[in-house]
Amino acid sequence: MEQLTLNIINKSKTKVIASSAYNFKIELIETLGKDDLPDILSISKELSEIYGNHVLIDLKNINKYFNDKTLPFIARNNDKIIGFIIGVPLEYFKNENWSKYDINLGKKNTIYTYAFIINKKYRKSGGYAKTLKKIYINWAKKRNYNFVSGHVAQGISKNFGENTEIIKIFSNWYGTKISFEYYRRNLL
Repeated sequence: MEQLTLNIINKSKTKVIASSAYNFKIELIETLGKDDLPDILSISKELSEIYGNHVLIDLKNINKYFNDKTLPFIARNNDKIIGFIIGVPLEYFKNENWSKYDINLGKKNTIYTYAFIINKKYRKSGGYAKTLKKIYINWAKKRNYNFVSGHVAQGISKNFGENTEIIKIFSNWYGTKISFEYYRRNLL
């Protein structure tokens, strides 16, 4: 960690959004600290194992994901980060080619799900992913977001409920050789 010159503080500043009696918490990271960096980087490796190295969060791009324009929520179990979901106002991506397909671009009513991963050890048990996503969506609703959007592997968004539509399908998304669908979920 000596190579860290990213202006990262020692201890993360977080706000607890929800917690349980079983030592499970959802927190919004206001400022990422060196204390949480190893867990974030480790979980990101699992994301890249699924979708390729272009999604890898590392020391070179960590500030792209954890900054004052992003909304990174983390799930902690027994004080260890077991997953995260990062939301970003859609307007942050106004220069990305895919964003031009979204009729809500510029309306400031859509939060884009930038990254979502739960440690593989916790994916099938305890409902951690479902709880993290539910808290994230409820938080977005309370902040007057009408829509959540994002890119997922083709076929996944059908599990998001009847208020979800596919905006466009992108084949070979960022060189993954996987077709991804850009979806929009109505929160109203």
